[in-house]
Amino acid sequence: MEFVPAPPVHRVLCADCGTPIVPNSANLCVACLRNTVDITEGIPKQASVSFCRNCERFLAPPQAWVLAKPESSELLALCLKKLKGLPKVRLTEAHFIWTEPHSKRLRVSLTIQKEVLTNTILEQTFEIEYLVQHGQCPDCAKLAAKNTWKALVQVRQKKDTISVKEVKDGLDFFYSSRSHAIKMVEFLAGVVPVRSKSSEQLLSSDTHTGTANFKYTYSVEIMPVCKDDLVCIPPKQARQLGNINPLTVCSRVGNSLQLLDPATLQTCEITSTIYWRNPFDALATVTDLVEFTVLDVEPDSGRSRGKYVLADAQVALAGAFRSGAAQDDDDAMDYESAGYTNQIFHTRTHLGGILQPGDTVLGYFLTHANYNSDDFATLSSDRVPDIMLVKKTYPNRRKKNKSRNWKLRSIGKEAGEEGETGSGRGVVGRLGGRDQKKVEQDYELFLRDLEEDPEMRSAVNLYKADVDMKAAAAAEAKKGPRKPQFAMDVDETIPTRPEDGEEEEEEADFPEIQLDELLEGFDELTLGDGEGDTSEAT
Repeated sequence: MEFVPAPPVHRVLCADCGTPIVPNSANLCVACLRNTVDITEGIPKQASVSFCRNCERFLAPPQAWVLAKPESSELLALCLKKLKGLPKVRLTEAHFIWTEPHSKRLRVSLTIQKEVLTNTILEQTFEIEYLVQHGQCPDCAKLAAKNTWKALVQVRQKKDTISVKEVKDGLDFFYSSRSHAIKMVEFLAGVVPVRSKSSEQLLSSDTHTGTANFKYTYSVEIMPVCKDDLVCIPPKQARQLGNINPLTVCSRVGNSLQLLDPATLQTCEITSTIYWRNPFDALATVTDLVEFTVLDVEPDSGRSRGKYVLADAQVALAGAFRSGAAQDDDDAMDYESAGYTNQIFHTRTHLGGILQPGDTVLGYFLTHANYNSDDFATLSSDRVPDIMLVKKTYPNRRKKNKSRNWKLRSIGKEAGEEGETGSGRGVVGRLGGRDQKKVEQDYELFLRDLEEDPEMRSAVNLYKADVDMKAAAAAEAKKGPRKPQFAMDVDETIPTRPEDGEEEEEEADFPEIQLDELLEGFDELTLGDGEGDTSEAT
């Protein structure tokens, strides 16, 4: 095999320093070429980045604040975007050079390539120093200026309700984004019958760019009828709803009202659109319910609708047959002077499936009732029963003062929030004085509804309560008995004195919530737990 020598490489002298080099179009060595041509020209060697110390975010071009850890790829990409002349060269390598964390400096090493002459590519490595400028992002600036909201949802229910957050008839929810407020309005429309309207307020405008900054307010009004309220439908509207008896009970509240005639089990549904055409108020609420004792009940097995069973019931006032110490209470209603001491009432009820003789039931006492309603005044007397039973109650169990083994998560009120005068405290039962007592009573009634209505409970998350039941019961016992204010007062009913050696038995069908219905991990609920988080209604 014949050896073929490699062709000789011809070299020339560098035009500047005289060093032998391979011929190129410039006839210059690499060192002299770098001295003649600077490929880093146009790339700044110093730059700055904005950093918010409150939320620890960096400002990324054009006006986005992003979260980036030190010496991370996200921070490196942000630094490279700050260099204006970098797109004109080819970047081959970039990395951080370590600096002391508190130096307010970032150092980045770059290696770039660029074709300077024909078929001549020059590579160069250099450093860029970034000055970290501390400041505030717009969100933190609004928080510091106590101007934290850009959209407001006003929730109102125009009836005699407690003023929460010093706002009459309802609540105010503040959001930093309009889209979050719209989600809240849509959520309310899906769970309760409402009507809403929106308005906007111009904060500032830029005539050069044609942009403007607004604050938005969404006013949401909830239908002023609650579950178990006594309702008198306008007669004309009642005829349009299947000729139902105008005097009904609200059996369920969802995105529409479900009304029930206890005497016939006839039901009707009233949507928001139908209601606001001809609004009406409730004649009576749960605070007007009176306790009755069931003497006899005869269910009609052939007349039922879902969980309701029609029955004929005989009832008497719960205090009508009490004697002795129970009648010595000065605050108790004087039924004897009213003429109802031993009177037995006959009524038709929808609770035939759960009532037994001896049970205690709550209902509206309509005999000689006088309501400020033209629709009720027009009803004939034969369409107004003496008694309208609403729900079964459990007075013996309530008197035991047993603590619940479950809790609900609640939204905490932020301190110093616009429109508030109090400090950072919870929403429910935190106003003090008479308002606090009224809110606690309403909240207790809501908890009882959750216990007694599995359908309602299925839409609410219940959490295990980490409490010592014996210690809680002992603490309640030390408080002593308190006088009742109405039939549905909050665990304040004075028990009747049983005979010596006797103790009242608890109701066997008391609706206990099972442990498998409870969730772990109880903690305080805050607005904005996560992106797109939907708070549960309590």
